[in-house]
Amino acid sequence: MDFSAGHRRYGEHTIVALSGDIDVNTSQRLREVLIDLVDNGARSLIVDLDGVTFLDSTGLGVLVGISHRLRAANGTLSFAGGSERVRNVFHVTQLTKIFPLHPTLERALC
Repeated sequence: MDFSAGHRRYGEHTIVALSGDIDVNTSQRLREVLIDLVDNGARSLIVDLDGVTFLDSTGLGVLVGISHRLRAANGTLSFAGGSERVRNVFHVTQLTKIFPLHPTLERALC
């Protein structure tokens, strides 16, 4: 499935809706989108994973790198939704100890 990333503002948050596979072939595009948002002032990113069909270690590396960039700018990164398969990647790698992983976007916005 083709990768896409859209974003919108919701109050103080920037919601980044991802869809498709996030892997070695698409992670550079993801990195570019997220760096552009942070460089243009986004400080509270919520990544909506509902449309993500696959997530590999390359994609996770991009997300960890963006987290460091945001922390240096006093920002935050959290995640919402996602299939059981995608959410399991966060649990298996224990990234849920580092990142908030909300069951839905609505819960992430509370």
